[in-house]
Amino acid sequence: MNNVKKLTLTAMFMALGLVLPFLTGQIPQIGSMLLPMHIPVFFCALICGWQWATPMALMLPVLRSLLFGMPPMYPTAIAMAFELAAYAFVAGFIYASVKKQNLLTLFISIIAAMIAGRIVWGIAQVILLGLNGKPFTFAAFLAGAVTNAIPGIILQLILIPLVMLALDRAKLVKFKK
Repeated sequence: MNNVKKLTLTAMFMALGLVLPFLTGQIPQIGSMLLPMHIPVFFCALICGWQWATPMALMLPVLRSLLFGMPPMYPTAIAMAFELAAYAFVAGFIYASVKKQNLLTLFISIIAAMIAGRIVWGIAQVILLGLNGKPFTFAAFLAGAVTNAIPGIILQLILIPLVMLALDRAKLVKFKK
């Protein structure tokens, strides 16, 4: 895939990341459960590679905050920027590094990225909230990273492999055999 195509696809995934949260009706509780900005980040990482997806993911929440006021810039958008960048880097790096790409490697890439991204988000929250003297407890981490995100995690684990499988069968994005 050439750089012009990767740049175009990255821009499309950025646009999707800006627009998809509108499907949650701007209700923060639903958005934090379905994680609509995460999906284009994963697709960009898997299709274009971590080199393209990581900078896009780092900019996405900040740009969305500047354009639409959601998520709030501090600390949410800033912490999300690091979280999404971690998703993009880990998913894209692992997926591109394996010799044989299939559904198993796809799941391994996504799950590893979800774990790494949530750890990075927690660290970012500790630092950002610590600057204001507010504690970020382990209970808050579990609620934000796991409990509230379960619907989005399930959605990602179903939707992303299904779409990637469809793209492979349509010969648009091929798994490495």
